[in-house]
Amino acid sequence: MNEMTKITTLKDWETDQEVRWCPGCGDYAILKAVQRTMPELGVRPENTLFISGIGCSSRFPYYMETYGFHTIHGRAPAVATGAKLANPDLDVWIITGDGDALSIGGNHTMHLLRRNLDCQIMLFNNEIYGLTKGQYSPTSRVGTNTPSTPYGSVDRPASPCAFALGSGARFIARGIDIHKDLTNVLKAAHAHKGAAFIEIFQNCIVYNKDVFDEFAAKKTAASTQLLLANGEPMLFEKGEKGIALDRDTLSLKVVDVVDGDWQAAGVIVHDVTNRSVAHMLIEMPFGEFPMAIGVLYDDPRPTFEAAVVEQNTQAALGKKPDLQALLSKGQTWTVDKGGPEL
Repeated sequence: MNEMTKITTLKDWETDQEVRWCPGCGDYAILKAVQRTMPELGVRPENTLFISGIGCSSRFPYYMETYGFHTIHGRAPAVATGAKLANPDLDVWIITGDGDALSIGGNHTMHLLRRNLDCQIMLFNNEIYGLTKGQYSPTSRVGTNTPSTPYGSVDRPASPCAFALGSGARFIARGIDIHKDLTNVLKAAHAHKGAAFIEIFQNCIVYNKDVFDEFAAKKTAASTQLLLANGEPMLFEKGEKGIALDRDTLSLKVVDVVDGDWQAAGVIVHDVTNRSVAHMLIEMPFGEFPMAIGVLYDDPRPTFEAAVVEQNTQAALGKKPDLQALLSKGQTWTVDKGGPEL
């Protein structure tokens, strides 16, 4: 539906469970953003399923008045796939973290994305293992000091959005836990038919505090965030700078915009269906470039569960269900007092 009708309120999505994260954790803001967004989607709690793995973020299903599974480490995508195939009408949301989704669950995340299961995947990226007391994670930056890397991490961090794009995801977005535009990203993800991957920069107040402040802090946002909108020029720094394509190197560059004339500066207009530009936006090094926030890529294709349902429907045409015939099909044997008769 295009014009969403509110059939629920925020209260309909809140549970009676005490929300238990560390005071100041970014998870609180994300939870409230989701609970505020659900009534605007025109969906119902009894048709909604939240599935999580293991980690701080994975407490999420307890706080949503919907169906929910708190599963095992890295396996939320597998459980979500089973649930969606069993009931394709379910509105499935996966809640995961950088460790849960990209370490032990990396293979499950990859296969869910390449299959294109119709669901929303929210990856809370805090660049640390918070639940197990602050070890470095797959997204921790080089030099990160933790109990498991006392001299600083030497691993090159994984890029969640680059991983998703390489795995075949057809919707990729970024958001910030306290950013007011996060609800719009969630709405866009839900509107996408297929696997919608959202990386959310989430502040771990205890073990990796303010690690995203360089671009997430409100006071510097105008110059450090590139807020993307489909069909709009890629401008930042209050419209005085923009992102253009360097045709000699086939790479992106920052350009100055004089007197608001972004066309003369060669600023790119964002096209969410352009996979090549999405890849370049994902890989833009922060510092030299702003951080791209919003929907980076959105180009739907047929979903996995729709293909499975269609295949099963075609396979069943003209056939009568017969469990006994199925059990008796193929090689069988009979066991009696004299032993099995093969």
